[in-house]
Amino acid sequence: MQGYEDVTIYRLSPEREQELLEKQIECNFIWTNKEGHGMGVIMNYVAKDGSIWLTATRQRPRIKALQRDPRATVVISSMGTDMGPGKQITYKGRVVLHEDQATKDWFYPAMAEIISPYPAPTAEAALAYLDTPLRVVIELIPEMSLLFDGDKIAHASHEGTVPGVAD
Repeated sequence: MQGYEDVTIYRLSPEREQELLEKQIECNFIWTNKEGHGMGVIMNYVAKDGSIWLTATRQRPRIKALQRDPRATVVISSMGTDMGPGKQITYKGRVVLHEDQATKDWFYPAMAEIISPYPAPTAEAALAYLDTPLRVVIELIPEMSLLFDGDKIAHASHEGTVPGVAD
């Protein structure tokens, strides 16, 4: 193999994937608008039960777009974590919008812990900002993932080796 033509061999292990999900608190959430253009915003998330959970208020264009077309993508980078740069998770899947109290009861406190002390000074204050009448909880259920571990490609580059390929 010449260069970096096939980077699929540099996948995050399941353990490193879980570590990144736990250490990062932001993702790029991407959906498609009615013109077919991909749109994305940086959002905080909670990873739980194999899904990525986020929130927005009902009047946001992304909620209307997801009601029209539930396909979405989440990209999570290791930037800003102690894992260093170069690790990435991309999940594509379908979204379920939740407005039931049982979901809000576990999700809002989990999200409040993530977002405090910014923008709210405490988790209790964050919870008050989250628990509003127009808010919905977004669950992205992954159907496919792309996982990349930049540490593996850096190691292979320095060692002149390719994982899984015998000399």
